[in-house]
Amino acid sequence: MKLLTVIGARPQFIKAGTVSREIKKHRTIKEIIVHTGQHYDLNMSDVFFEQMKIPTPDYNLGVSGASHGAMTGRMIQEIEEVLLKEKPDKVLVYGDTNSTLAGALAAVKIHIPVAHVEAGLRSFNMDMPEEINRILTDRVSTWLFCPTDVAISNLEKEGFPHMSTSGILQQVTKSGDVMQDGAIFYSNFARKPEDVSIPQDFILATVHRAENTDNPVNLGNIVEAMNNIAQSGKKIILPLHPRTKKMLKSIETNFIDDVIVIDPVGYLEMVYLLKHCSMVMTDSGGLQKEAFFFKKPCITLRDETEWVELVDNGFNLLTGANKELIIDLYHKADSLFSDNYSIDLYGNGIASEKIVNELAAVK
Repeated sequence: MKLLTVIGARPQFIKAGTVSREIKKHRTIKEIIVHTGQHYDLNMSDVFFEQMKIPTPDYNLGVSGASHGAMTGRMIQEIEEVLLKEKPDKVLVYGDTNSTLAGALAAVKIHIPVAHVEAGLRSFNMDMPEEINRILTDRVSTWLFCPTDVAISNLEKEGFPHMSTSGILQQVTKSGDVMQDGAIFYSNFARKPEDVSIPQDFILATVHRAENTDNPVNLGNIVEAMNNIAQSGKKIILPLHPRTKKMLKSIETNFIDDVIVIDPVGYLEMVYLLKHCSMVMTDSGGLQKEAFFFKKPCITLRDETEWVELVDNGFNLLTGANKELIIDLYHKADSLFSDNYSIDLYGNGIASEKIVNELAAVK
């Protein structure tokens, strides 16, 4: 069987790397990896792939830096050319990026069935491009690999399984989350960020989502909340996204010195920070889960999350960009968060095995 994997952002490489290691155990599967180029990243050199134990992509399409429509359209065109050349039996996509949707649409248009890892996730916020990408990719996929019971329930409420574009009933599977597989694997390779003085006790924070960075009021509230917390004696390490840095200059506000702003770091450095921090504050989807994987409480700077099971079980508190709420929940954290990290929410590290075994079993 020939399996073609489409990815375009660094988190997807980490997820795909986990699955690719499992694929190598199956001599009957040949994997072709296509990088759309959606997130151009200087860190994604040959050294990145070597350090992360990730196969180097067979194709790099170099599609980036355009509007959503232009980017997705170009990706569909270029992915289709690769599909016609390689003639894979199945296409595998991850998550909710434009690359995810483009890979799925290019495949089903020429009658190649699609497998979607991280199916069934919903934020119920249609203003998010990622939400649209998730919904459309789920609808055209044949194999839907859901990380959680909530994801399964979301699909059931939407009438899944449907008849797929390949002419068979969609197969919905609770696979667990490949990100937990990756966290377990990469924990042994964590690297201390260079030229950064790491406090003994600190919060790890990130701010990059457009709903916060593109809204001066939201961004200002988050800055003020973090400054307030840092002034109370808790250092914060903040790998600062370039978009956030740019917006901070435009609104003429900034973090105090006790918020240690550093350049973005690689995944292995991020794992190091996760292992050594005492709490996470973020508007990232993936980092919410990684906080749980590394047994750290998380305050999420969003009004909703796709990972509702983290909220329901007391590992994640939602604050949005509400300054007073961020500060209040931080000070009440000891009494609000659960410490029962033994609970199985994401499959305990065998999601990749389940996914590959199912794909290998289907001719």
